Amino acid sequence: MSTATAAARPLSAPVERAGSRLRALERPARRRPRMLYGLVAVAGALAIVIAQMVLSVMSTQSSYEMSRLNAQQHELTLQRQVLDEELTGLSSPQYLAANAAALGMVVDESPSYLRLSDGKILGAQKAASSTSAITLGSGAVANKLIARTPLVTDPGATIDGTDQKKSATSTDHVTPVPVTDGLPTVRTH
Repeated sequence: MSTATAAARPLSAPVERAGSRLRALERPARRRPRMLYGLVAVAGALAIVIAQMVLSVMSTQSSYEMSRLNAQQHELTLQRQVLDEELTGLSSPQYLAANAAALGMVVDESPSYLRLSDGKILGAQKAASSTSAITLGSGAVANKLIARTPLVTDPGATIDGTDQKKSATSTDHVTPVPVTDGLPTVRTH
């Protein structure tokens, strides 16, 4: 058919074929989503959320523990430094000499030496006097690390000659810097 004949033909009602009739179809049965799939999806989402919460709590807890351990390490480092200073003071020559003097040892002005190869005594060959040739207090710079440390032989006495019991009850207080507005700073004006 050509387009001219199709245009000339009037539109007519559809031709019905014998035996075939149009009819409305029944709505197809929709399959309901399975409840099990929905429950699995919700349970999976809940498991992910719970796992994230547990991991978050665990990392927060470990952060607090790390902070506590860092503070403890800092405190132990400070204690070690204090103990190192005390050890340095106790191993100083001044402390050793003060303890030797407390034991009754004296430094002789003219010492004598024993030569081991032949057993000969070299030097003045006289006994040391009862007073030491070296005094700890005259002209020596005081060692502040051991100034108040008790001597080994006399726990009540210290290297600077003060009585340990009296110095413990003395009222030598250091007055703190008054804080008025925040932290104390150096005044430049």
